[in-house]
Amino acid sequence: MVEVIELTQRQEQILQIVKEEGPITGEQIADRLSLTRATLRPDLAILTMAGFLEARPRVGYFYTGKTGMQLLGEHIRKMRVNDYKAHPIVIQESSSVFDAISTLFLEDVGTLYVVNQKGYLSGVISRKDLLRAAMGKHSLEDVAVHIIMTRMPNIVMCSIEETLFEAARKLISYQIDSLPVVKEHQADGRVMYEVVGRITKTTITRAFVELGENQDI
Repeated sequence: MVEVIELTQRQEQILQIVKEEGPITGEQIADRLSLTRATLRPDLAILTMAGFLEARPRVGYFYTGKTGMQLLGEHIRKMRVNDYKAHPIVIQESSSVFDAISTLFLEDVGTLYVVNQKGYLSGVISRKDLLRAAMGKHSLEDVAVHIIMTRMPNIVMCSIEETLFEAARKLISYQIDSLPVVKEHQADGRVMYEVVGRITKTTITRAFVELGENQDI
């Protein structure tokens, strides 16, 4: 979870002083407020870590000029997929469409990830894929999911190192509901992908709700 900071009145005063008089030392700021340097040290540390101020040795503090919205944007761009990914719901290539539909409802998800016998990602099945198959004339128990799935390399993925912002952009750009979170492996002389999580539109929504429940910067 991203921690968002609500500034105290004293921290607002510090910002105003630095904005008007910077570069300025901690001792000079303390003098302006009639406080000790030790008293101000936690406030200066918070303002520096949050990005409002920049500290330079033997020079003093500078106001970065960043607004609360800009800092919030920076926080959002630092949110990592690895911290928000959910457990992936996978199904074997040999499973039937009937099994896939049952799994979809039991797990209450909108997308299933199909893996091969070695456990690597080979396809993705959406609700639309299953609905299309259900409207056909074949028995759902006789049709294997590998026949109707979206195959590699036409699968949009993300890695644990990517930001949640990048994942959200992929969801929007490709107009999909879910991204498999993968790790790369070398197998049989080619790159294969292990599914280690999933990012969905619900994931993105939950992350922004968490931001909203915190205090504004």
